Amino acid sequence: MASEVAAAAANTVRKAAKEMHGIVVSAGRMDKTVKVKLGGLRWEPRVQKYFKEPRYKLVHDPRNSVRQGDVVAITPTWRVSQHVRHVVKHIIAPCGDPIEERPPVPTLEERLAEVAAKRAAKDERRAALREEQTKIREEMKAAEEARKALKASGQTPPPAQPTSIEDVD
Repeated sequence: MASEVAAAAANTVRKAAKEMHGIVVSAGRMDKTVKVKLGGLRWEPRVQKYFKEPRYKLVHDPRNSVRQGDVVAITPTWRVSQHVRHVVKHIIAPCGDPIEERPPVPTLEERLAEVAAKRAAKDERRAALREEQTKIREEMKAAEEARKALKASGQTPPPAQPTSIEDVD
């Protein structure tokens, strides 16, 4: 588990050079997601001039700590949903409420620890489910062997109990 966290940290450190700064244009409409406007220029060769062409990114905000108008730093991360592939790294310049009154933006280590905890919980659930399924399989196998033993000794096995809709509940 520690090696996975270290590998994820190394991977994000490699991507840390891709930190981008932008302005939050939409916050509060989606839970834990904000829309950030990144600056951009496009060269138009016919008129020999640059035109503003901003890019917009949907960014994961784990604790809903960003407000509209904030200047934020974002970094690429693992994909959160179909269109959300970046996460808020920190708030550069707040707009509105001061940063102290907002929930803190989680650090990389906190996010990695949360992912590791979720993975551990999922592994525990899967292990419990596998254990339960193997127990059921063993019971069914034992019942089948008992049925075969009765049939081999010449005795008739007891009839299977019919189930009705009332028995299911």
